[in-house]
Amino acid sequence: LQMLERQVVGGEQAKNKDLKEKHKRRKKYADERRMQLVAALQQSNEDSSDWVLLNVYDSIQEEVRAKSKLLEKMQKKLRAAETEIKDLQSEFELEKIDYLGTIRRLERDLMLFQQLLDQVQSLVRRDCNYSNLEKIKRESVWDEETGCWKIPQPLIQKTRLP
Repeated sequence: LQMLERQVVGGEQAKNKDLKEKHKRRKKYADERRMQLVAALQQSNEDSSDWVLLNVYDSIQEEVRAKSKLLEKMQKKLRAAETEIKDLQSEFELEKIDYLGTIRRLERDLMLFQQLLDQVQSLVRRDCNYSNLEKIKRESVWDEETGCWKIPQPLIQKTRLP
């Protein structure tokens, strides 16, 4: 009778060691998960706990009040985020306008210098190395350390006839 009882209690798998191990692992995992949830709930603030826990209410009015408070909190967060976005967009727009102004000013300066250079080039002596601007551009080198161009020194090449 006891032998039959042992077989019946626990069903067909009463003596299956693999099944017992599986149950132990599941229980251990469930305990670990429960501990993690308890730790997370202790660390969470008031706002996030509303989302984590499933609240049980005594009446519909109580549920409506609680959800209304939660809705108001979320709307405040939304308004704060929207104002932050507007501030960032206006700041970006101001920077963009400033950059465009700088680009326009630099383009005007470049045009002025180019016109001055075109006018002055005809006044440079023909025996000077600065009479050929393309050659000067090819020989010029940008220096990263100082942040400026190194251009060749002006030379006057006198040609002597024998």
